[in-house]
Amino acid sequence: EMMMKRIEANDPKATREWGRRQYDKGDYSSAFEYFTRAAELGDVEAHYKLACMYNYEHGVEKDMGKKICHLEEAIIGGHPAARYNLGVFEFQTGNSERAVKHWIIAASQGDDQSIKLLLKKFRRGIVSKDDLAAALRAHKAAVDATKSPQREAAEAYWISSSPKGTLD
Repeated sequence: EMMMKRIEANDPKATREWGRRQYDKGDYSSAFEYFTRAAELGDVEAHYKLACMYNYEHGVEKDMGKKICHLEEAIIGGHPAARYNLGVFEFQTGNSERAVKHWIIAASQGDDQSIKLLLKKFRRGIVSKDDLAAALRAHKAAVDATKSPQREAAEAYWISSSPKGTLD
């Protein structure tokens, strides 16, 4: 199969994708091997998947140190969901200032979960009005930067050709 040739050629995305397929089948041991290899090859999403495996004890023992290590590697690579999750961890361990900073950065990368959480924390007095306003502006700019006539046309095509009229 073409995928295995790509994996043998050290393609990190193919390696991660094969790991995801193993994970979806419930073969966490194989998934862990492929995610680890993809992470070693520099795949940011693989680091995030490994963090999730350590968090949820899927094929590995729960290990917060390794979870954080992989989240940080994913963050260095620009992974907004990893930053959001590290913010959650920081908040749960009493570092609300650091948590808010992580969520603001993730929001500026277009992460919707971070915006929702910042709004919630603003209502509770944890996030300042200025920080929330800056995060909302940065989030809008990030989302707007991903828009293009080509993307909108592609989305319209997929929605119109889908049996349910959705992207599912």
